[in-house]
Amino acid sequence: MVSFTSLTTIIASALLYVGSASSVALNGTTYEGLGKEARDVLARATPAAPHFVVYADAWDGANGVPAASALKGYNVFTLSFLLLAGPWDKAYEWTTYTDAERATIKSQYAAAGIKLIVSAFGSTDIPTSSGADPVATANTMAAWVKKYNLDGIDVDYEDFGAFDTGNGKAETWLASFTKQLRVQLPQGNYIVTHAPVAPWFTPSRYSGGGYLKVHSTVGSLIDWYNVQFYNQGASEYTTCANLLTTSSNTWPQTALFQIAANGVPLSKLVIGKPATASDASNGFMSTSTLASCLQQAKGKGWNGGAMVWQYSRAPSSWITAVRSLSWPV
Repeated sequence: MVSFTSLTTIIASALLYVGSASSVALNGTTYEGLGKEARDVLARATPAAPHFVVYADAWDGANGVPAASALKGYNVFTLSFLLLAGPWDKAYEWTTYTDAERATIKSQYAAAGIKLIVSAFGSTDIPTSSGADPVATANTMAAWVKKYNLDGIDVDYEDFGAFDTGNGKAETWLASFTKQLRVQLPQGNYIVTHAPVAPWFTPSRYSGGGYLKVHSTVGSLIDWYNVQFYNQGASEYTTCANLLTTSSNTWPQTALFQIAANGVPLSKLVIGKPATASDASNGFMSTSTLASCLQQAKGKGWNGGAMVWQYSRAPSSWITAVRSLSWPV
């Protein structure tokens, strides 16, 4: 889904690139006369909330990118990970396809309303602590996104040491990196998301400002946040109450609506959870409980969506169950 304002802007820009007579179907609407470049712009257009995001990293027999038909209920599939050293795991698998194979898969995903993006860093990389240059790194990673015809990039920054030092270097690094990504991957044409852990939104805990500082600096350049509400303690974010309205004293003001109250738009907050208990140290919720939480949050005006780590342990049936009380598939 594309918001009407964004869509009209994109179409107006796309019409400048009209080539041979052709058409593109977008959410059931066909736009006649658009050339290939115009169709590519439309296909990459940033979707409006809600976002239903699944990451894929595991080598568990489900090698390769799943067929679009296997992802019903999701609208973003995330290849993990693009590292400082280059692509690994599912991101690497994407490079093993031919250009023609990738084009076919992307066409099928676009027809199904599914964006295909790559996630950077993860728990493997510590870009700030290791001294990586944020501008050069952004240029390299953006070039990779373009080369392999993806719809954007997710910034799964997990340099905990950099945040915990409290000197502001983590926040500054992320701001510089995000700004340069947007130089290379313009807003509206490419997706740029971040995937912070929920505690990083705790006010006044981090001397550098934490993710509230990141948001105040470059939040306008970030399409949404895939917030990791897991791996933060045995009882953290495990009930609808401490996930949505009142977090614990360990990580105060980091429940969904508390983060929003501190300045982050609700539509940019996507609730992230593990698919199974084995996919995280803690923070797991059953699909029925999570479905109830989404229903409650939607009733209070939230529409961000849900993220899960990871495919194939979160197939279409997982997201169908999670969406059943709020946005039924």
